[in-house]
Amino acid sequence: MPDQTYFQGYRETGKFGNRKMERKRKIWIRGLAWAASLALALPALPQGQQQPAGQTPTIKAEVSLVNLFATVRDKNKRVVTDLKEQDFKVFEDGHEEKISFFSKEMSLPITLGLLLDTSGSEQYMLGAIQDAGARFLHRVLKKGDEAMIISFDTDVDLLADFTDDRTILDRAINKARINSPAGGYIAGNPGPVGNSNIVGTALYDAIYLACAEKLNGEAGRKAIIIVTDAEDTGSKTRLEEAIEAAQRTDTVIHVLFVADRANFGGGRPDVAHKLTDETGGRMIVVNSEKKLEEAFDQISEELRSQYTLGYYPTNTAKDGKFRKIKVDTDNKDYKVLARKGYYAPRARG
Repeated sequence: MPDQTYFQGYRETGKFGNRKMERKRKIWIRGLAWAASLALALPALPQGQQQPAGQTPTIKAEVSLVNLFATVRDKNKRVVTDLKEQDFKVFEDGHEEKISFFSKEMSLPITLGLLLDTSGSEQYMLGAIQDAGARFLHRVLKKGDEAMIISFDTDVDLLADFTDDRTILDRAINKARINSPAGGYIAGNPGPVGNSNIVGTALYDAIYLACAEKLNGEAGRKAIIIVTDAEDTGSKTRLEEAIEAAQRTDTVIHVLFVADRANFGGGRPDVAHKLTDETGGRMIVVNSEKKLEEAFDQISEELRSQYTLGYYPTNTAKDGKFRKIKVDTDNKDYKVLARKGYYAPRARG
């Protein structure tokens, strides 16, 4: 885990903390649909046994249902939307698990984080990124969805906290400004959510903060879309820690890989691949404004064409260890995008 004192300035700014109380009710409401879907997966009461009068059914904390969001594409990269439960197989640490819950998710609320790389290497594409990003949010966000906007360079700036207001999101995206180690703080941004002494591009810190500090309290489907060349030169957080933060919060990471090869080199496609592969997302290479628009369209389609699978793991040990997951279909021409694992709960006391 990264040194938490490093993020103290972020917490003290109140840029996210001042909305926690007002958002408690919203988080609860947004979690109702998710809780209802989980309830379907729970075993029914034994025959003849009834819920005590006046007592509301509850989902107990001991329930260890592991939830997976999966997208399936065929060999032509088209999204497959007509699969059934029996078409899937789920393995944990090599052992096949019994699927206890299955659905096609088209309406479950989505909580999104749009992370924009505003380091110097993106200066020639930022305008196009802002335009395409705004259009993407207008297309993908439906009733019940929320999004936040974060930019990262030498600082990590929370430009807009979770909201469903398109106007606020548009303004936030348009606030993003190119910054670099030599440029210092950019006036007009709401302020750093990391540490103002970062030197270089803080991609991993941005991911960690988005997941561990923002998405950790959210219910339902969660995803981060990052527009970047994946070059990190200033984070205190390591790549593995950023990925772990996403895995612990069930957050899928998608990367639109935008690299200015002529002026800044080829970026780090290996990093982009690792971020997406480990969390169940996609890495799409973008080399033009047209490709950028198409990439956002592909991500939008995937977010609205997912399957949800749930299972109770055979391994019931509460040891806090990482468990590897593999999701397959019977059709070998299909490719399944799903997270590669999860961290088991740790026994209390």
